[in-house]
Amino acid sequence: MTTAPLLRVEGVRAVYGDTVALHDISLDIADNEFFALLGPSGCGKTTLLRSIAGFETPESGRIEVDGRDLLRMPPHKRPVNMMFQSYALFPHMSVERNVGYGLEAEGVGRSELRSRVQEVMAVVGLEHLATRRPSQLSGGQRQRVALARAIVKRPRLLLLDEPLSALDRQVRASMQLELKRLQHEVGLTFVVVTHDQEEAMSMADRIAVLRDGRLEQLASPQELYADPATRFVASFIGTANLFDGTATATGVDVPGIGGVAATHALAAGDAATAVVRPEDVELAVAATSSLRGTVVDTYFLGGASTISIEVPGLAAPILATVHGATRIARGDAVGVRFGRAAVVAREAAAASVDDDADADADAAASDVESGDRSPAGDAPAPQEEVSA
Repeated sequence: MTTAPLLRVEGVRAVYGDTVALHDISLDIADNEFFALLGPSGCGKTTLLRSIAGFETPESGRIEVDGRDLLRMPPHKRPVNMMFQSYALFPHMSVERNVGYGLEAEGVGRSELRSRVQEVMAVVGLEHLATRRPSQLSGGQRQRVALARAIVKRPRLLLLDEPLSALDRQVRASMQLELKRLQHEVGLTFVVVTHDQEEAMSMADRIAVLRDGRLEQLASPQELYADPATRFVASFIGTANLFDGTATATGVDVPGIGGVAATHALAAGDAATAVVRPEDVELAVAATSSLRGTVVDTYFLGGASTISIEVPGLAAPILATVHGATRIARGDAVGVRFGRAAVVAREAAAASVDDDADADADAAASDVESGDRSPAGDAPAPQEEVSA
C-alpha cells in the first residue's frame, strides 16, 4: 500500500504579465521529508514556495496538504509556517518572547505557552539565551531563534527561504548539519529553497532542480550527481566534464577525442553529451595513453587536488580530481582515461510559445524570486511567518 504524500503540487502554473514563472509544476513531498527546491535565480523556486505559503496565487493547478486544497485557504489558515531569509525577529523582544510571539497572538494560555517555548528552545539549544535580544546574538543564534519560532506552533510543513545565506561559510556548514538534526528530532517536513548546490546536497532527502520555471529533475542527491537527466542538471550539480558528441551503441563519439564508453538508452546517432565527473578521470603515463594532454594548472583543496588538463581538440580543459596533494605540475604531459560516464541527450534551443520573451521573463522572474514584485503589481508581502 502506497502512503499518500503530505504535500501534493499538481500542474501549478504561475504567470506575471507576459512572464510564465512556473510551467505546470507537479511534485509530491512525503511526511517527515527534508525536501529542497534548487535552481539559479529566476528559476521559479521562490515563486513555488510562496504559492504554498499563500503569498502568491498561481493561475492554475492544485496545492494540497493532507488532501486539503491550500489554494482555498487564506495564508494564516494554512498548516504551514515560513521562515524567511531575513529571520524577521522583533529587535525589542527577548529571545523567549520572540519564540512565543505566535502562540501569544493566538491566545494560548500562559502555562502552555511557557511549556512549549521552553521545550522548543531546548531542542535548538537556546535555553541559556532566553533573556537576550536579537542584537546580542550571533548570526547562527538568530537563525535558531527564527527556527524555534517557526516550529513552536507545530505546523505540518515548514518552508525555509534561503535560511543559511546570511551566515558565513564556517557557520553555514555547521548549521546545515544542525538543520538536518533538528528536522529529524522535531519530526516535521522541511521544504527549503536554495541556489547553493552543496547546501541542498548535504541536507535534503530529495531535490527538485528547476530551470526557467520548469522541473528538470526530481531525485535523491546521489541520483542527481551520478545520473543527471539533462545537461543542465549535470552542469549545475557539482563539477562535471561535458563532452558533446553522437550516441553510439557503446557510449558517445566525441569529435577530437574519440569514444567515451558508457551505457545509455539513446538511439545510435542521437545528439548526446557524455558526463564525466572529475573523480572518474584517471591520469596515466602519457607515453602509454591514447588520449594525452598538458597540465595547465593544479588546485590544492585540502583533502584533494584538482588538475586542469588541456587536450588538443577540446575547447575546455579536462578536470581531474586526485586525493591529497599531487606532485603533478603545470606543463607536465599526462595521459587521460575515463572511468564511469553518464549520458544525457544534448539540448537543442528551446522553442515554445512561452519562451518568446525569454529576456523579459528572466528579469521579471528574478524580481518575483526576490519578493520585489507581486502578481498584481502590489507591494511585496510583509516578511512575517505564516502558520495555522
